[in-house]
Amino acid sequence: MATVTTPAPETQQVTGTRPSSGKPSRRTGSPGWRIFRYAVLLASLLLVLIPVYVLFVTSFKGIGDASPSRTWFFPQTWTGQNWADAWEALSPALMRTFAMVIPAAVLSSLLGSMNGFVLSRWRFPHANLVFTLILFGMFIPYQAVMIPLVQLMIDINVPNGIPSLILLHVVYGIPICTLIFRNYYETVPMELIESARVDGAGMLRTYFSVVLPISIPSFVVVLLWQFTSAWNDFLFAVFFSTANNGPVTMALNNLANGAMLSNYGVSMAGALIASLPTLLVYILLGRYFVGGLMAGSVKG
Repeated sequence: MATVTTPAPETQQVTGTRPSSGKPSRRTGSPGWRIFRYAVLLASLLLVLIPVYVLFVTSFKGIGDASPSRTWFFPQTWTGQNWADAWEALSPALMRTFAMVIPAAVLSSLLGSMNGFVLSRWRFPHANLVFTLILFGMFIPYQAVMIPLVQLMIDINVPNGIPSLILLHVVYGIPICTLIFRNYYETVPMELIESARVDGAGMLRTYFSVVLPISIPSFVVVLLWQFTSAWNDFLFAVFFSTANNGPVTMALNNLANGAMLSNYGVSMAGALIASLPTLLVYILLGRYFVGGLMAGSVKG
């Protein structure tokens, strides 16, 4: 009897890729959605840059040209004298401000790092209560304690001007620095701390030899934060300094009041000069700032 052979079915080649459905992927989106998104981003960018445009353009206008009626127009005659006058008025205050913000940012960051390490890895009785009391300093308005604070600074004989401002920014910067470092140190594996203890290291040796070298991301965050906060402060500067020994915000205020009725261009140039250091800091270190914030956001 003859046998009938059934042909084998054709095998399909498996490529490992899913067939295209013809729909745009979720990542790219439809062309209309992309256009709308870019339009919103462009509109937001223009909204932010409008004040910068006014500042920049007005800073190059002469006395008669810098008027409210010509706010949006380019200068009739471009001049750099406003920048020279603003620099001459602000340069001493700029140097004093650098002498204030650098030690204030470093000291508050270092103290906040120590506090965060102790509160996160070296438990002691009522540690959570101590941490809550430290954070409570973040929520007290400066205006509410300004009068007793002035009296305290007089009683302890802290010199008026930059020394007083350094001390104040260090003290008021400790709460936010402690919070950031405590959250970051919570992500550090406990095995590192335990291994240091096994090797005989105490609390300070563990901090300086093990914890401090891996704290660079958080230090970038708090240093940038403290640098910007101290640089832009005006309230403490009004109460604890004068135009002759105060930071750049005091000098800028005096410059603006003196130039308001004579030449808007000088005050605009002064505002740009005063904001340039913080702008450069964020341009150069902004990506490290975001990375440092994310480093302590997820507990590992």
